[in-house]
Parts: sequence; C-alpha cells; structure tokens
Amino acid sequence: MIPLPLARVAEITSGALTGLADPGAVVRGPVVIDSRAAVPGSLFVAIKGERADGHDFARQACEAGATAVLASRAVEAPAVIVSDVVAALADLATAVAAGLPAATVVGVTGSAGKTTTKDLLAGLAARIGPTIAPVGSYNNEIGHPLTVLKADESTRFLVLELSARNVGHIAYLTRIAPPRIGVVLNVGTAHLGVFGGKEAIARAKGELVEALPSDGVAVLNADDPLVSAMASRTEARVTYFGRSPGAHVRAEDETVDERSRAAFTLRTPSGAAPVRLRLHGAHAVDNALAAAAAAYELGLPVATIADELSNAEPRSRWRMEVTDRPDGVTVINDAYNANPDSMRAAFGSLAAIGEGRRRFAVIAALRELGEDSAELNEGVGRLAAGAGLEALVVVGEDAGPVLAGAPGAIHVPDVGAAAAELAGRLRPGDVVLVKGPRAAGLERVAAAILGGDAR
Repeated sequence: MIPLPLARVAEITSGALTGLADPGAVVRGPVVIDSRAAVPGSLFVAIKGERADGHDFARQACEAGATAVLASRAVEAPAVIVSDVVAALADLATAVAAGLPAATVVGVTGSAGKTTTKDLLAGLAARIGPTIAPVGSYNNEIGHPLTVLKADESTRFLVLELSARNVGHIAYLTRIAPPRIGVVLNVGTAHLGVFGGKEAIARAKGELVEALPSDGVAVLNADDPLVSAMASRTEARVTYFGRSPGAHVRAEDETVDERSRAAFTLRTPSGAAPVRLRLHGAHAVDNALAAAAAAYELGLPVATIADELSNAEPRSRWRMEVTDRPDGVTVINDAYNANPDSMRAAFGSLAAIGEGRRRFAVIAALRELGEDSAELNEGVGRLAAGAGLEALVVVGEDAGPVLAGAPGAIHVPDVGAAAAELAGRLRPGDVVLVKGPRAAGLERVAAAILGGDAR
C-alpha cells in the first residue's frame, strides 16, 4: 500500500479522527477486515456482517499493531469515523489507484472461469513486472478495493476480477480502479434468478468494456455471441479469443489426456507455440486463451505466454482440484461454486478422468436460478443420471428437483452424511466428483474422502 498519514485517510474518506488518533500516524498496510490479520502499520476496516461486527474487534486489531480503525461508530481504539465503512473503503482504494500512474489495470469478468483466468493472467503479467491480483475470488465491493489497496509505487499491473450481483455493480467496481484492458469470458447461467435472463447478465458484464478508454483494449470471446456483440459497446480496440478461425488468439489441434488436461497450439497474429496445460478440464482452454490474449496485448511474446500457461498450477482452492489418495481413489474437488454450464463441464471432466473406472458424484441443488430453478435443477439431475455413475449422492433439503431428474440418486441431508455414504462404497481406483454451489460447502465432503482410504 502507498503509505498514508491518518489525516490523509480521513480527508479521502470524509471521516473524522477520534481523540485517540494521531493525525500524523502513518498507515503502511495492509488494509484488513479480519482483526487476526492486523500487523504493525495496518488499517483495520470494521465491517458489520451477518455473523460478526468488526467494531467489536477494534481493540484487538490495534493491540496487534494496527495504526487505526476505519469505523462507522466510536470504538475503543484510534479510529477514522465515517458514515459508511464500505463506501469509505472504496473511496480510499480509488485514491490509491489514482496515485498509481505506472500501473496498468486489467479487469476480468464472466459468468464462469473468472478466478482461473485471473490467476493465469496474473502469472503472465508477473513475467513483465510486479503484479497485484486478488486471492481467490475477492471480486465484490469489499474484496475489490482491498486488493487495489495492496498496490504501491512499484506495482506494474493490477489484475482484477469483477463480479456482478446485479446491473450496475461492475460499473461501480470499474470506477474504483479504471481498467485499460477488459476481458469478458462468457455469459452463462450463474445468478440467472438475480438478473432475470441472460440478456440482463450480458448488460451487466458489458459494463466492463463500456468503462474502457479509447486507447484501451477489449478482449472478447469470439465463441460466445453475447460477448462478441459487446464490441459495439466500447470505444476501445477489440481483440477476440476462442476456437473460432476468426479469433485473433485461438486454439488449434486441441487434445485432452486421461487426466482431462488439454494440449493445443496457441495461435496469435505473430506466431504460434505449443501449450500443454496442467489445469484439469477441457474448459480450462477458454480461460487460457483469454489470459493469453490479454498477455499478448501487454507485449509478451507467444513463446513466453505458452511457457507460462504450460507451467501454471492452480492457485485458488476447490476449482477442479484432482487428487489421488494413496489407495488410488481420485477425488475431483470442484466445489467452489456451480451453475448449469459448469456442471456440464465438470461431468465432462469426470468422464475423461474416470474412463474405465467406477465413477461417483456428490452434488447439491443449484441456487439463484429464478423462476427456472426447478427445471434447470431437474436438468442437472438428468445430466448426472446419464453420466454412467456407480452412485449419485445429492445433498440438502432442497434437492427435490434434482432427485426428480435422477430418481435413482441417494439423498442425504448434509455433507457429513454424504461423506459417510461414500466411505462405505469406495474401492481403490474409483473416481469421485464433488460439485455444488458455494453455500452447500461440499468441499468438506472432498476433504473427508481424502482423509481416509477406501475399504
């Protein structure tokens, strides 16, 4: 973070210093929302959440070394008092981003694959210079400014993931750190119920390209009509990635091995190079192409791009993690989140990895699908029922539509019961897919399976 005296923090956030706060005390970072992460020189942001109120932990944060607390009410610690903590956090990040003239901001959005693409692109950008990117999916009105605030004068690239919970959300995030390059991956069915339709999702995702300056670059998926149509919504130059022959950066001669890892020829306007991904799932090709197209615009040569993509390992948890137990049971942990599109991709990977082996799956009903929820979840059930599984375990009390599509499935109430159900069925050499919405917490099923051998 760029060092800031508390007086300047108060000025930026339109806040008031409490009597305990020294206006000359300097915040050097990091800016944190967990009091346990506070260190000397940090700023603790007191967020009031559903389960805990950060104001109750202000003293602990300052005892751990935090310079002050950004708060909406008086606390037993030096503080900058503001009317809205989240808005003040955004104001602070906006000011810091404006003070980084040497940093290029790259934004990534889409219905699926944002985090993987962001991770790949961050690795590519780091080949050029110091790069800041969010950990995991820090992509909302809290995680986004926290990531921006990690940057300092040495930062060359900010690779940011932008999530939309509704129309206008991405536009809000782009005002905090205005992007020069914007990558749009796809328009799918994630949060369909919140938006009310794919066209509304496309409007929201397209806010990223609308925010680009005329000398910026929009990196669009040539294979998704709703994304490629966003070219008309920006004054920036447009480049396309995908499998289409007309894509500027594209994959040719694609193959997938027995671990569902793709290999392909990366074709760019200035040459080609072979790529062999370590990431699992054929859908990782789309993420790799998007990252490659953005990196190409940053000036990386194709050979360097191909080398980085071929050596990239997963950076974020619970996204197509493929792990073998000592007894040969393979667990595919893709439990971070799920929607109908990512479910199809996950079952495709299960088919590739599980060819000739007994296959199992643990899933849960998808959420935020709106009025089509029952129909789409029944479709997920049919997808799983037709996947040639030894057994399908469906978790949760809201599983009715999934079970309607997969009448032979085993229904269990919670993750503990799911793990217990599989413990008595797995044999060496079996493959298990674990996939569901974030709220289902199915990663705990994967952890339980990996904690013990099959009988």
